[in-house]
Amino acid sequence: MRCFLGTVPAVRGMCALLAAVGALACLLLPSPAMGEELTIAAASDLNFAFKELVAEFEKTTEIRVKLSLGSSGNFYSQIQNGAPFDLYFSADIGYPKKLEEAGLTVPGSLYRYAIGRIVVWTGAGSGLDVTKGLDVLREPVIKKIAIANPKHAPYGRAAVAAMEHFKVYEQAKAKLVLGENISQAAQFIESGACDVGIVALSLALAPAMKARGTYWEIPANTYPPLEQGAAILQHSTHQGAARRFVDFMKSEQGQEIMQRYGFTVPS
Repeated sequence: MRCFLGTVPAVRGMCALLAAVGALACLLLPSPAMGEELTIAAASDLNFAFKELVAEFEKTTEIRVKLSLGSSGNFYSQIQNGAPFDLYFSADIGYPKKLEEAGLTVPGSLYRYAIGRIVVWTGAGSGLDVTKGLDVLREPVIKKIAIANPKHAPYGRAAVAAMEHFKVYEQAKAKLVLGENISQAAQFIESGACDVGIVALSLALAPAMKARGTYWEIPANTYPPLEQGAAILQHSTHQGAARRFVDFMKSEQGQEIMQRYGFTVPS
């Protein structure tokens, strides 16, 4: 009896030690159920389309996606400086092409995933008739016009080109308010900070903007094609997961989502 009672504290101590070791192992070792985490840098025109794509992708894989949205040009600079993204989806295929030339992408991974479109958009209560096209920008009641910054946002460059084509740029340029990216430009109009703006069709088709305003699609032949490109980054430690996401993008389901948001997808 003395022997049995004497071992109880020791047994309890050993159990406590084993429990602590087990808990520490759970903290240090990733759970298989958690899967990999894929980090994607994506142009902000992909905001709503990609949130839907990512949700569907995560349903069918154990891969979690961390999505960063912003200006294609800013992401290009960050990736050059070693930003830890696995995949880069640019609104201008020229940026990933430059990364490919610099040896910063996985060979053969560069591809054109979509062609974007731009629209002139205004809030429902503005009183502006956007069916006039870009001639609406001549209206004297307009004080502020939102576009993305053309220095680093492809949609901003397309907006300037379209205004120049319709010969309204000189009249409009003093009224321009530049968003850091196309999503911020859209926010300027939605919030009422700007009267009208030129934004991505993909944003205008999103439920929130569609319900709050009207748009007119700018003819595609009035600005350089918004050829959008993607690539897997060479320093990615999740290249297999990145390929699975690209394959999902190219699948029938992925293409349907992109088309629903106004993108033309490669055949």
